[in-house]
Amino acid sequence: MYYVYIIYSAKLGKEYIGFTGDLKKRLIEHNQQRVSYTSRGVPWELIYYEAFVNKKDAMNEEKFFKTGSGRERRKLILEYTRRTRNQSGEVA
Repeated sequence: MYYVYIIYSAKLGKEYIGFTGDLKKRLIEHNQQRVSYTSRGVPWELIYYEAFVNKKDAMNEEKFFKTGSGRERRKLILEYTRRTRNQSGEVA
């Protein structure tokens, strides 16, 4: 399986889009500051992921998320995540 994921740093107020074959391991790497690009934003929280059987499909979806239309979809995902957490009583 291959995954496209979005993680969010409340510290930076930013999200990061990535692609991996091992989602759990990759999230650990982000939060242990083993990924230089995301090291300043620790802790990172997984807010969205999609699973793909085909590596090429996952890579194409990651590219899409970095386009104008993809940014709009990311914005909706982040808004939904915040609303869901606020309704459950968690701090957003």
